[in-house]
Amino acid sequence: MSEESIISIKNVTKRFPVGDGEFTALREINLEFTTGEFSGLIGPSGSGKTTLLNIMGTLDSPTEGEAIVMGKSVSKLTHRESAMVRNMHLGFIFQVYNLLPIYTVYENVEFSLLLQNRSAAERKQMVMDALEWVGLQDMANKKPSKLSGGEGQRVAIARAMVKRPDIVLADEPTANLDAKNAHAIIQTMKKLNREMNTTFVFSTHDEKVMGYLDRIISLEDGKVIKDEWVEAKFSIS
Repeated sequence: MSEESIISIKNVTKRFPVGDGEFTALREINLEFTTGEFSGLIGPSGSGKTTLLNIMGTLDSPTEGEAIVMGKSVSKLTHRESAMVRNMHLGFIFQVYNLLPIYTVYENVEFSLLLQNRSAAERKQMVMDALEWVGLQDMANKKPSKLSGGEGQRVAIARAMVKRPDIVLADEPTANLDAKNAHAIIQTMKKLNREMNTTFVFSTHDEKVMGYLDRIISLEDGKVIKDEWVEAKFSIS
């Protein structure tokens, strides 16, 4: 794994207005993530996991402190620049697959490539490669309504990975899956992490996900209370 830092969180505090007051979601967070990590943010609901993931994904910015993603300060990015960072460098996987129901699996995966001005031939190769990574190349022409929950989440992984992003942010990606599918999904992501050296950062409550992580960052009341490298409990072939 490279020691190059691609996410740097420096003294980040995030507050949200609530009525006449405010709610502090993150409190003076300091974290560094390097290329090729397979890490997770864990903690109870309201601990700040999703807020921190949103800042890493340039979907939000700190109230105080600085978040640097791919060498760019999130707070200083315009909306257009933020969108460009997401489109070129970031992949997102959520617990709700957010597949577009009127489009095929192929079209759902291809969508993000349409924003990159690639040729049709190049897009086709990249989409089919991504579907092969998740074992769904034979389902390219199916609509999302014809997929199982596990298959839908695998399409979401293909959609996130098709651009070959530097960073994938996964927010509770196994929340709606049974144990068998959850293990299969995380194993797929772990394999892509190893083969492509993509940095994965999860937000999760799931013990099954935690069993594959190399680094576990525990949050409570918006603070990091533990940050440790661990030996993964589960391995992949």
